[in-house]
Amino acid sequence: MKACGKVFKYGDNVDTDVIIPARYLNSSDPAELATHCMEDIDKDFVKNVKKGDIIVATKNFGCGSSREHAPISIKASGVSCVIAETFARIFYRNSINIGLPIMECKEASVAINNGDEVEVDFDNGVIYDKTTGESFKGQPFPEFMQKIINAEGLLNKIKNS
Repeated sequence: MKACGKVFKYGDNVDTDVIIPARYLNSSDPAELATHCMEDIDKDFVKNVKKGDIIVATKNFGCGSSREHAPISIKASGVSCVIAETFARIFYRNSINIGLPIMECKEASVAINNGDEVEVDFDNGVIYDKTTGESFKGQPFPEFMQKIINAEGLLNKIKNS
């Protein structure tokens, strides 16, 4: 499985309140949540993101509350992958559960720049920055996680088993 897209780059401690502000949590509709994704940290994100694009951040992405709305809004906005040095553990698991691929890789999170074109191969963990020609080795997903992501989430995986 691969992802390829333009990078939206953020720093440390991007919390769930800026991924999807609390004032929009009265909706659980993914399409509605996507219209507000990242607006408190990047007001132009929803206007510029395209299907397949990639978010890159540094440390502790997805910290804060444990709301599933955060990874749902990212996935529904068209983002194909989030790369960070580290993720908050609950965000990490929520992402896998809803079928949003995420990958930890310190070197990539530092070296990749906003606007770069990046390709991610989830099967072997390789992150390739097409803009700079650099490659990075992230941690590939274990097979059981790949099956959840390929099924578009844990509930679909269970239904189809």
